[in-house]
Amino acid sequence: MSSLIHPTALVDPQAQLDSSVQVGPYTVIGPHVKVDAGTTIGAHCVIEGHTTIGRDNRIFQFNSLGAIPQDKKYAGEPCELVIGHRNTIREFCTFNIGSPGDKGVTRVGDDNWIMAYVHLAHDCQVGHHTIFANNSQLAGHVTVDDWVILGGFTVAHQFVRIGAHAMTAMCSLLFADLPPFVMCQGQPAQARSMNFEGLRRRGFSAARVSAVKAMHKALYRDDLKLDQATARIQALAEGTPEAAPDVALMLDFLARVSPQRGIVR
Repeated sequence: MSSLIHPTALVDPQAQLDSSVQVGPYTVIGPHVKVDAGTTIGAHCVIEGHTTIGRDNRIFQFNSLGAIPQDKKYAGEPCELVIGHRNTIREFCTFNIGSPGDKGVTRVGDDNWIMAYVHLAHDCQVGHHTIFANNSQLAGHVTVDDWVILGGFTVAHQFVRIGAHAMTAMCSLLFADLPPFVMCQGQPAQARSMNFEGLRRRGFSAARVSAVKAMHKALYRDDLKLDQATARIQALAEGTPEAAPDVALMLDFLARVSPQRGIVR
């Protein structure tokens, strides 16, 4: 056994761990687990199921990764949990594998900062560069796009989508899709503004921020129906070519909104 694996850890002989992986005391790793180079796993973790973990992740103590979904329909199918590279996963998080009724994969991208007590239910899809504050809870099938920030105790209902660069305040409760760039707060959540400061910190130019302000006005300030707001947003790319990717991001998101669920208003 590698000197980087504590002697009290139980690592199944079939598990595939790079020689540089560190494993803390009393951690249990199952036979279908794969862990890439540079990842550290703290004490008292359980990593099981068909779980693949990428490079240079820092997984703190007391995490449960790869357990079966909390879904009564699950019958032992070989679904997966896939975690990318350079993620920080703090204490007491629970990430479940996917379910056969959807993608079969729960997926976490790269460079995410995930604080304590976060739950990712089956088939959640998390992008890159997100921040999940303590006790953020995602029900099954939730999609979280890149650069999202979830305030502490945020709860997302199943199948909800959260668009890129969006942000929730502490204790937000999401029953509807949260469009890109939007900041929300409340139970249920309501749109409050756009994440302008976050966009500036990420290098958005004044013209791009101005276009985001115009999208916010169309969606939330001018008393338009969603199809009317979408039509107005489509015209923004012509007037501000620099913001065309941001407009396209919003239009793609709005095109996939379920009529039954709608967007956070």
